Amino acid sequence: MHAIRQHTFGPAENLAFEEVPDPEPGAGQVRIAVSAAGVHVVDTTIRSGLKRGPFPLPALPMTPGREVAGVVTALGADVDPVWLGGRVVAHLGQASGGYAEVAVANVSALHSLPDHVSDDVAVAMIGTGRTAMGVFEAAAFRPDDTVLVLAAAGGIGALAVQEAHAVGARVIGAAGGAAKVDLVRSLGADLAVDYREPGWDKGIEGVTVVLDAVGGAAGRTAFELLVPGGRVVLFGWALGTEPTKFTSDELFARTLSASVALGPRLFPRLREFEELSLAAAASGRLTPVVSSTFPLADAARAHRALENRETVGKVVLKP
Repeated sequence: MHAIRQHTFGPAENLAFEEVPDPEPGAGQVRIAVSAAGVHVVDTTIRSGLKRGPFPLPALPMTPGREVAGVVTALGADVDPVWLGGRVVAHLGQASGGYAEVAVANVSALHSLPDHVSDDVAVAMIGTGRTAMGVFEAAAFRPDDTVLVLAAAGGIGALAVQEAHAVGARVIGAAGGAAKVDLVRSLGADLAVDYREPGWDKGIEGVTVVLDAVGGAAGRTAFELLVPGGRVVLFGWALGTEPTKFTSDELFARTLSASVALGPRLFPRLREFEELSLAAAASGRLTPVVSSTFPLADAARAHRALENRETVGKVVLKP
């Protein structure tokens, strides 16, 4: 099979398309012929050798990739034969071999896919979607909310616009560039703005919820827009920036609440959130944006595009 291999940490060019032996499933595992592999911003930080979060960097050489969808082609010991030949999606872990034509997954990580859910949608919802479920729970959208979503054309942001709109809240989506602003508007945002433009925040009023995965100056501007009693949910920051800065004094003075929808808050419930996100896609309540696809051999180009904010929605590799 062919896979992306990384022998040293560093730039995207370190991702090499190589021929390697097919992996063999062990006890409690299956082998999947991969039809789609998700690309996540965490993949780019791991590739760079930057430790961001509680997990150690993987040993090298390694094949990156956390999210795969495809067909089960082989079973390890102690696996129910019902899985053989089934369409599945799985989250493999931090850097567990997803960028490949064939991958191995624990049977406990598998979710069966209905015929009407595509592989691309599945890999978007198994990783990005499950995080979005945690963000939504922390945000607790209400019909009387005005929700400001930063990076609203990104994987989680696009889902957040749809979810807040479905609840009945007023939704303001902020994205970078005219094309992304148009996309956000099409997803159901009542107002879509370009946060790269000076004064993008002018005229925005009554914000009760901020979803912030951008940080830096844009995150701080969004924080300033919150009305007394508002809440900010943090779940990351853009490459080259820092998490949004504010103090507990500011929270007290404006009776704001802040939460982080990542880490220990998510970990014990990942399987639950995966099931919720896949069910939301299957029912049509949420539709992930997957308009940035690359051949597996072009994984380096996919990483560069993601780091340069040239992508829209979920980035997917196609073996």
